[in-house]
Amino acid sequence: MNATIRSSISVTLLCTLFITACAMTNITSRWKDPSYHGQPRKIMVIGVAKRPALKRIFEDEFVRQLKLRGTDAVASYTLMPDTKQGDHTVIAAQMKEHGADAVLISRLVSKKTETTYIPGHFNERPAYYGSWRDYYAYGSQVTYTPGYTVEDEYALMETNLYNAANDKLIWSAASESMMLGSDHHQITTYIGVMIKNMVDQKLLL
Repeated sequence: MNATIRSSISVTLLCTLFITACAMTNITSRWKDPSYHGQPRKIMVIGVAKRPALKRIFEDEFVRQLKLRGTDAVASYTLMPDTKQGDHTVIAAQMKEHGADAVLISRLVSKKTETTYIPGHFNERPAYYGSWRDYYAYGSQVTYTPGYTVEDEYALMETNLYNAANDKLIWSAASESMMLGSDHHQITTYIGVMIKNMVDQKLLL
C-alpha cells in the first residue's frame, strides 16, 4: 500500500469518526453574550457529577482539550476538596489565586429514553412464474423478519462559561448525547463537540 492510499484511508477514517462523534452529541440550544469580546486566558473547569472518579475524568479531559486549543485551564478537583465544590467563596478565591478569569461548569440536567419501532419485512427472491417448479422454489424461500423495538438513552447536558470578573454568563450550550460505549468515550466525544462550538463562537482560538 503506497503512501497516497494510506493517507487517503486515514483522512476517510478521521472524517467518519468525526461525523459519528457529532451524531452522538447534538447541541439543542446555545447562547453567547454579545457584549463579551476576546477569549478567556485561563479557565477553571468544574464538572458536576455524583461519582468523584467520573468528575475527575471529565475535568481532566476538558482541561486537556482546552490546552490543545492554546487556552490554559485547571481542573477544580486539583484545587479544592469535593466538599467545597458548591462553595462560591472558595471557588472564587481559588480562581483568583490561580489566575483563572473564567469558570466553566457542566452538569447532567436529566436523561430521556426514546423508543423506535423497526417494522418487519419479507426477504424474498424475484418472482418466477414460468413453471410450477420455479414458483414452488420461490415460495418456499420467502422468509419473514419480525419487527422489534429499539430503546436509545440520551443524556441531557448543560455547559456554561462565566466571567470571573463579574460572575456573568458568557456562553451556554444545552445538548443531547446518545449514551453509547464507555464513560470515557462518551465524555471525550461530548467535550469535543463543546470545544468546537466554543471555537465557532470565537471563545477559543
